[in-house]
Amino acid sequence: MNKNRMRNWIRPMIQISFFIIVMLISIAKALSDEGMTVPFITNASLHAICPFGGVVSIYTYLTDGILIQKIHSSSIILMYAVFFMTLLFGPVFCGWICPFGTFQEFIGKIGKKIFGKRYNHFLPKRLDSILRYLRYFVLILVIYNTAASAKLIFQNVDPYYALFNLFTSEVAVAAYIILAITVIASLFVERPFCKYICPYGATLGIFNLFRIFKIKRNQKTCISCDACNSSCPMNIEVSSSNTIYNHQCISCLKCTSENACPIKDTVILRIGGGKNEN
Repeated sequence: MNKNRMRNWIRPMIQISFFIIVMLISIAKALSDEGMTVPFITNASLHAICPFGGVVSIYTYLTDGILIQKIHSSSIILMYAVFFMTLLFGPVFCGWICPFGTFQEFIGKIGKKIFGKRYNHFLPKRLDSILRYLRYFVLILVIYNTAASAKLIFQNVDPYYALFNLFTSEVAVAAYIILAITVIASLFVERPFCKYICPYGATLGIFNLFRIFKIKRNQKTCISCDACNSSCPMNIEVSSSNTIYNHQCISCLKCTSENACPIKDTVILRIGGGKNEN
């Protein structure tokens, strides 16, 4: 296996590893509730390993010094850890770690085989660009209602929670419905939940405006082949910018010269300058 093919496998292997870890933790927790134990696997709940729990708890944590129902202190620690990582490299949590993002990519592979080049290009660009801001409305709604009720409101509609709790009775019907819609939508649009709904993706996407390591395009060596554009799962037009500040970037690095761009050192991740840099 050559170096390029090995590099192409790094991200999928990391994604699959985190997906398996979360699935095993979820199964172990379900079994522990039934009085059974799984050797070598902690019985931590999904809430304990979810950094978004820290985000929705931040108001009650700062004002009253308490966490909302079901959230663990580990969520606060994970929240800060992910924020630091995102400040450096952008939303790598979304592109490399999040198991629900990985799940959508798995479903998307089926959609790509069915629709070919039409996949991920069904929605009109104008409608698509408007829908991408919906997740910020969801973020505000979730934080406000969680702070007002001191309860984990988002769990009732969270497809990620539904996916990893299919074998329990804790999931609300609404979460199953949204999970089913996400699965179907993933056959037509890559990462639809990430693009349009995910409140945590909205939170981390803001970091793209001031992240330290940026995805940059060398205009002088670019041959305008659009390989970077077609490889981007979030439909970002990489070729139209010298530095990617788009709030939808998930730092998957699929557009870079190590993956899609055929010209060496043309699209790269590095410490960037200002927005006017060429």
